[in-house]
Amino acid sequence: MIRNNSSITRRQVLKTSAAAALVGAVKTAFPSGAFAQGAGPETTKAVLGFIALTDAAPLFVAKEKGIFAKYGMPDVEVVKQASWGTTRDNVVLGSEGNGIDGGHILTPMPYLITAGTVTQNNQPTPMSILARLNLDGQCISVGQEYIDLKLGVDTAPFKTALEAKKASGKEVKAAMTFPGGTHDLWIRYWLAAGGIDPDADIQTIVVPPAQMVANMKVGTMDCFCVCEPWNEQLINQKIGYTALTTGELWNNHPEKAFALRTDYVEKYPKATMALLMAVMEAQMWCEDMANREEVAEICARRNWINAPFNDVVDRMKGKFDYGTGKVVESSPHIMKYWANNASYPYQSHDLWFLTENVRWGKLPADMDMKALISKVNREDLWREAATTLGVSDIPTSTSRGIETFFDGKVFDPENPEAYLKSLGITRMA
Repeated sequence: MIRNNSSITRRQVLKTSAAAALVGAVKTAFPSGAFAQGAGPETTKAVLGFIALTDAAPLFVAKEKGIFAKYGMPDVEVVKQASWGTTRDNVVLGSEGNGIDGGHILTPMPYLITAGTVTQNNQPTPMSILARLNLDGQCISVGQEYIDLKLGVDTAPFKTALEAKKASGKEVKAAMTFPGGTHDLWIRYWLAAGGIDPDADIQTIVVPPAQMVANMKVGTMDCFCVCEPWNEQLINQKIGYTALTTGELWNNHPEKAFALRTDYVEKYPKATMALLMAVMEAQMWCEDMANREEVAEICARRNWINAPFNDVVDRMKGKFDYGTGKVVESSPHIMKYWANNASYPYQSHDLWFLTENVRWGKLPADMDMKALISKVNREDLWREAATTLGVSDIPTSTSRGIETFFDGKVFDPENPEAYLKSLGITRMA
């Protein structure tokens, strides 16, 4: 049952973290809600979709703790989607067509939907990214048949094992959650870095996140990439193990986004700002380690992820048991909801996602990526919301600068072409 607590208690915002202190400051600044004296949002409604993953936690918390209501949006619906394909279809429909206005989404999807490359009849539906929901926190898992390999970031041993399996007449498959999405790009990067062509050497398939474990159990795939709690659940059910967290591929990498249909943003600018501030405040609350166990408990509930608490809590608090004997008690790759500017949607990060989609032939090589980013990425609204909330560490640039990956590859946002040329396996002509 959803609990709408209209304020954050003093106990919940104790500790000395900047995020917790900022939540308290926000509460003081807006004691009667963010929009008073008749200056409220144009609508009190929005329908936000989510997939059953722990990086949707800010949406769960904003609903459960009454934060949406605090900012004048008491009628926000947060609605579970069966798959990322369903999310796409419902975004195209919009809430007026019994779909959704936006919500928790794989960062590349608003671009692919805006460009019309993944929609029916390639019809564009413009979307706006308002915030990043998290950094890190995804994993690549491998079936128990490969336990002796104890795979990590290096896929060279995996390549040999896959070749032997194929030689015996069996299929080999890698599962991700949406073509061109973050999980697709992480698993492709991992495979390709070790010389495994994700299109020629292994079949890449789409499986909804909540169905990953069941499919691995019946042997549908050899490896998969997804968010929690499904990697931890795989280990708890002794079906497979974690090869790596995606932060080991790219430390502090961007992951999910909070995005809305552009027509909603344009029609309801105040409601958009209210939703954004509510999500940002929820991100601050989720970041506080004093709240992490409760975040896990909320995520585990039936109306959200609907998974055992024990499948959620350890990794939410930073303990990573890889299922191979390797245990990291305080992982630097714990999911970040607010720390390290997690919420700010760097345009340079969106450029990397688009560049990787060009790499794999999912976007045309001659696409004007920067022009598309200028349409979709609304970091200006994030800055406005952050200023209103009193955030002190607002990034000074839309670029986080040069990014370095585990294999030594370098992505310079000023020269994405050089990055593409440095890669060994691509689908580019």
